Amino acid sequence: MINLYLIVKNLTRDKPHLLLNTFAILVAFFLFGVLGSVNKALHAGLEPSENNRLIVFNKISFTQPLPLGHVEKIRALDGVKLATHANWFGAYAQGSQTYFAGFAVDPETYLEVHADSFLVDTTQKRAWQRNRQGVLIGEKLAQTFAWNIGDRIPISSNIFYKADGSQVWDMVVEGIFTGTDLQTDTNFLLFHYQYFIETQTFGSDWIGWVVLTTVDPALNEDIINKIDDQFANSFYETETTSERQFNKAFLQQFGNIGFIVTSVVAAAFFTLLLIVGNSMALAVRERTQEIAVYKTLGFSAQKIFSLVLSESVLLAALGGFAGLALAHMFVGGMSQSPQIRAIFPGLSLSRSIFLQAVFYMIALGFITGFVPAYRAMQLNIVNGLTRR
Repeated sequence: MINLYLIVKNLTRDKPHLLLNTFAILVAFFLFGVLGSVNKALHAGLEPSENNRLIVFNKISFTQPLPLGHVEKIRALDGVKLATHANWFGAYAQGSQTYFAGFAVDPETYLEVHADSFLVDTTQKRAWQRNRQGVLIGEKLAQTFAWNIGDRIPISSNIFYKADGSQVWDMVVEGIFTGTDLQTDTNFLLFHYQYFIETQTFGSDWIGWVVLTTVDPALNEDIINKIDDQFANSFYETETTSERQFNKAFLQQFGNIGFIVTSVVAAAFFTLLLIVGNSMALAVRERTQEIAVYKTLGFSAQKIFSLVLSESVLLAALGGFAGLALAHMFVGGMSQSPQIRAIFPGLSLSRSIFLQAVFYMIALGFITGFVPAYRAMQLNIVNGLTRR
């Protein structure tokens, strides 16, 4: 109890320095919390990717189309278990500027290929498959717009036009699907490929990409080579990769988020080391005579070391937890916005980020406090009492 009293008194004796140092640490951990949460939300879709699921897309770019006939040729290859296809739609609800993912898919095979990722009631699935204008809505997307089964909703595209010149597709909500775990993104919708391809103006019988599962992940490399060799030197050459790598390539459109987060946080913490480390060194130097008195009164060198080091760790904890609290409120506010949820589904300050931050607080306290604490421990009583 006496030790804690001394630590707090020493830490709060120079309040302006305490406030400035705490604010600097607060800013660093606020940035860490917010940027780490955004980075984790962007990469959430990579976690549930299955080892035996592959993606086939146009070798030029995944924004270029492939012929529908590629699907059957891929299905016929040995080692391919299931295959389906999808088209990017670029959807938003009419009257709203909130964009979200929409995919035109084959209703008979898409859910089979993704059976380990999405759950939907059998009755709802059959109703969707029977209705050409039916749409399956992800749980998060349904919550955002308060859509329910049976609702007739106009969905617009920011890319495609219908043959009649409009950009609105009338759809009926036939089912709401959920993810098999909390990390699975359900902020999108699925509707019929035939409804899409027969009403839009950009040609016919083309697809965006093929999704397939293999009978054994050990065969992935062999099947990847078979597919790409089959379409080599054709008008529509392909590039086949794992679902995880495909999702990473898609995220790279936003830039290397992980590198940006690491760079910003590293710069912030390096600056902290200089600021807080220098501040702790000056604080200990100003208390040289006081530390000498502690030793005269019987405080051991180890006790002096622990007091100074604890003071540094407590300073890091004060600013760090304040920054995390602010980041938690900020991220929570962001996640309430439909526009933000559309881009960063599942945005939250997760437990893993919190635990990383606590580790960095402790490390920051030890790094900035070790040298001043060591010098205080080594201080000679006579030299300390005579130093001005």
